Amino acid sequence: MLKLKFKKLHSTVVNNVNPANVLDFLFQEEVVGDVDMRALVKIRDDPQQQCKELLALLHTSENPQAFVQLYLAIKQEPQLKWLIERIDKYTDPSLIDVPQQEQQQQPPSISEPTGEFVSREETVQWYQLSITEIDMRFTI
Repeated sequence: MLKLKFKKLHSTVVNNVNPANVLDFLFQEEVVGDVDMRALVKIRDDPQQQCKELLALLHTSENPQAFVQLYLAIKQEPQLKWLIERIDKYTDPSLIDVPQQEQQQQPPSISEPTGEFVSREETVQWYQLSITEIDMRFTI
């Protein structure tokens, strides 16, 4: 979730975070390797470009803690307390109804005996009916 928050707040981060202040922390926590560290240090004359490169590196990183560590590095900067609060409060409205959207996007299934298409809702209803019939058989 932090990765998505940082992606959605990309320009805010690029315009407000001085990567020189977080690079050492990320290197220390082994989020940024020595080769990437040297490459990023070479861009020190353009902090915004350096921050863009750092974020791009983190987004392609396979380190599951990359954005947790970036968050912790930013949190150590007292002047960026407002940014931490914004990250904490940030919610993406497009993520709120994800389960409903996923359910609506599922393709119809194929009925085994007849080979005809049935919707997921019909399949769920059929299973519910079957379970009810089984329950009724055991209670009789």
